Amino acid sequence: MPHSRHCPKGSVIICISGMAGCGKSTVAKKIAEEFGLRYFSGGDALKALALETGYKPLERGWWESQEGMKFLRKRSEKPSFDKEVDKKLLEWARLGNVVLDSWTMPWLLKRRGFKIWLEASPDVRAQRIATRDGIDIKRAITAIHEKDSRTQSIYKRLYGFDLGADFSPFDLILDVNDLTPEEVFRTLSLAISRLCKIQAG
Repeated sequence: MPHSRHCPKGSVIICISGMAGCGKSTVAKKIAEEFGLRYFSGGDALKALALETGYKPLERGWWESQEGMKFLRKRSEKPSFDKEVDKKLLEWARLGNVVLDSWTMPWLLKRRGFKIWLEASPDVRAQRIATRDGIDIKRAITAIHEKDSRTQSIYKRLYGFDLGADFSPFDLILDVNDLTPEEVFRTLSLAISRLCKIQAG
């Protein structure tokens, strides 16, 4: 795996992606801390935009709440939300030495960065969301089905790629169904250290 393509010295870009509930945000934050990189999240940037437009994305499990789903539907109608977030993420990527928690960056960064996809089944993701957000499993299943469908539709319309079906941009795909968060973190830490030639901070 060419060093110059993925993680040129002094300009490390690691992008971690996966469908809702796969654990990407948790592990992306830990990877950033482990290697002394800055962490930026597309989800956090979307929450900031939601806050600016009158939503209150502060409670645990907001994305799966009625208001969170309403915002998702609003995004479907107004793609400028997502384009604004992606513009900001690209600016952060250009600075280098970052971990990006994003659905779109694996495609928009073209050949830059080391790109990781975390694969988890809908049932596993729903269980994780239910546990994380303190909601019942039925609500979690309903939420991820709508979230998956609408998010895939948004990015297909905006950029033409198939989120969750097109894995062509990714350098590493990790099945996390039977792994604990710690095992995911350790596996990715080893892969990043070996393949990107960087050491923990």
